[in-house]
Amino acid sequence: THTKMATVPLGFNIDAPRWDQSTFVGRLKHFLNITDPRTVLVPEEELDRAKALVEGCRAGLVPPGSSREQLLYAKKLYDSAFHPDSGEKMNLIGRMSFQVPGGMALTGFMLQFYRTVPAVVFWQWVNQSFNAIVNYTNRNAASPISLRQIGVAYVTATGTALATAVGLNLYTKRAPPLLARWVPFAAVAAANCVNIPMMRQQEIINGVTVTDEDNNELGRSRRAAAKGIAQVVVSRITMAAPGMIILPIIMERLEKFPFMQRIRVLHGPLQVLLCGGFLLFMVPAACALFPQRCSLALADLELELRESIVAKHGDKVPYVYFNKGL
Repeated sequence: THTKMATVPLGFNIDAPRWDQSTFVGRLKHFLNITDPRTVLVPEEELDRAKALVEGCRAGLVPPGSSREQLLYAKKLYDSAFHPDSGEKMNLIGRMSFQVPGGMALTGFMLQFYRTVPAVVFWQWVNQSFNAIVNYTNRNAASPISLRQIGVAYVTATGTALATAVGLNLYTKRAPPLLARWVPFAAVAAANCVNIPMMRQQEIINGVTVTDEDNNELGRSRRAAAKGIAQVVVSRITMAAPGMIILPIIMERLEKFPFMQRIRVLHGPLQVLLCGGFLLFMVPAACALFPQRCSLALADLELELRESIVAKHGDKVPYVYFNKGL
């Protein structure tokens, strides 16, 4: 027996952005919504129900009595847990909504245990493993990547992070103490420059699908892939920067107080909490730096692709669009 379905409220498009995505503030509101760490606690069945509701809504049918608020909440859950290209449920650790709890723990530990080489090696390795999962989960899903390529990307990025961290750690032994506290950030930034392009190398090799304004496919572009990946690298470094640059200065000052010297055991948990405070704002802010639907001027495309677009569409397509990933 089929349950009765109602039609979608007139003029309601569940995929239309709720906020203007051409402005930073609009994108910030969007990402504050979908990177909300509370969505990590939502049970699997509720996520599946949200997906069914969103797909039903796209087909024009929803359960009777569904309010606009319910539909928007279902879309929030859908965006937080399912991949925008493939619609598959993403693993929990790789979701952007897990960036605050996962990132605050890792960043806090990297900033706390920066003095000895074994501690640096261990926490940088754990952090790069976390990053590899996040980068793989949020790749442009139209470009499949082999297990071998994932392995090479992971090893290269981890190697870069460790070389940077250990090298700088030894170098800063004679430098002011604050510089040593900034080593984890330098290592994370260097590793991001390697990890993300390596994890998404298929996009650079084969290009990403580009479309016109109305989502009609026009071909694949390697230059579009390079632009998208470069923006993601900048976003990820920005995400980590305030916590990893400002927090060491705060801790450096705090640790001079006698009461802080008495509660050394609480320094680690305190750093983790403060990192959480930074990340709560920085994760959505960094994701919002660039539009998710990235654009590239026709003039900047590869010659062959540009010629084929002009041959088919004349000068009707000044810009092409693609998903840059996160």
